[in-house]
Amino acid sequence: EREVDCVKKEQIHHSTTRSSSGVSVRLYLIVAWGLIEMMLAAELIIHNTYSRHHTTTMRITVGILHLSCLAFCCNAYYSSSWNAHLRGPLGRISGNSNTKNNGIISSGSASTRRVVAHHRRLHIMSMGDDIVSIDRTATTPPPVTAPLSPRTFAGQVERALLSKFKQSKIERVLQSWRLMDMDYEHREFVGNQQHPPTMADADETSRCYQHAPSYVPGLKALAWWDDADEKLGWAKSLSESYPSIREEFLSVMSSPDRLSSQGNNIWAGALTTDAESYGEGWKTLVLLNRGQWDETNANLFPVASKAIHSSGVPVAEAFFASMKPHTSIKPHSDFTNFVLTSHLPLVVPNNGENKCRLSVGDETREWLEGKVILFDTSIYHDAVNDSDDTRYILMLRIWHPDLTEDERGALQFIYDCLEIPELLSDDAGTAFVAGQRANAMREFPLSKAPAAASGGGFGSKPRKGNKNRGSKGKNKRKGGGGKGFGGS
Repeated sequence: EREVDCVKKEQIHHSTTRSSSGVSVRLYLIVAWGLIEMMLAAELIIHNTYSRHHTTTMRITVGILHLSCLAFCCNAYYSSSWNAHLRGPLGRISGNSNTKNNGIISSGSASTRRVVAHHRRLHIMSMGDDIVSIDRTATTPPPVTAPLSPRTFAGQVERALLSKFKQSKIERVLQSWRLMDMDYEHREFVGNQQHPPTMADADETSRCYQHAPSYVPGLKALAWWDDADEKLGWAKSLSESYPSIREEFLSVMSSPDRLSSQGNNIWAGALTTDAESYGEGWKTLVLLNRGQWDETNANLFPVASKAIHSSGVPVAEAFFASMKPHTSIKPHSDFTNFVLTSHLPLVVPNNGENKCRLSVGDETREWLEGKVILFDTSIYHDAVNDSDDTRYILMLRIWHPDLTEDERGALQFIYDCLEIPELLSDDAGTAFVAGQRANAMREFPLSKAPAAASGGGFGSKPRKGNKNRGSKGKNKRKGGGGKGFGGS
């Protein structure tokens, strides 16, 4: 109920903000119009008094000024009203610390502006009496064959994609990008894709619905990818590394003051009102975000970071996530269908007693320490910790297995453009430097210097390096997705 009240208050706030903004614009224009009219009238009287032989010329001049003033005020009014309308959703999900992106994207469409919002936006349709209603409508992607305008940020990204990849190789990514620019949100009942399938006549009670504003067509939508730790090499590798990852994690966590002083955005909470819908008990500690390593935190957790890197997992994000006792996360979607989510449970209170549970679609499973699980968070899912202690997991966002190598590269390039807009510069030198910077940010930090293996880890001094990656307080991204493209 508190969550719903928060969302309702937020909606009322933004509705009031837009209304007051419109009233302010009207009052301002009325006052400005009155002052200009008074000035023109005074000018006309003065001119008629001292230069009567030029009365006709003066009237024509005043008439032209009058019409110009009217056109200006009308343009200012409608432009301000439209901008105020756009600022509503943008303000609701803002929180990106990278202000350069906001400046470049501002000339694009409303949906393109949302790309820079990189935190989770919980989708709550309604809540009451502990019952959450899931939106069960279905949508069909509209045809998107026309290229985007090169005057917008989205159009510049599309042009850059076509210069780097063959169009036939990334057609689905281009379609996804254009759908996002059209504000399309994919909704579909995916129960028939499960094993065993959910019967079609159960779609009114099933929670096996996909909601993905960031949507690449043609990808399987399985709620649970069973036996990941046995079928996938990277998952088996992480399972085998579980004892050492857990030991390092507990060692670092045993000195919270030192961790807080040496780490980067340790156990970050929600930065936006929407993200707070995850609950106060859900916090993260980021190792890798959108393909870019956090050098500071990677050096604090070298065992975990090396295990992720050496496993060969096609990872886009990696972070530790905590969930406080007796808390829950309500059913929601993470809005992106081209990444899956994997958990390596590290500390599960009352392990094996079904106290800590995760539901995806219509099936609920418990976290078990050391067992890797893989699931699709574009399908409605929720979680609960009914124990008396905090639950900790290592959480990974991985590229969907149905994506080709070119498609992964194209999606990563979009992420890079959101972080480094200079990649789109027409100046070859600027674009080259931006490309070098993007490559450096994706480079695994612990392989740069031999000292990282012996001198890295908790308690050692952070290495001086790329400030954009390890600067304290500058990369305040919470692990996970948002409603912008790819959960950005």
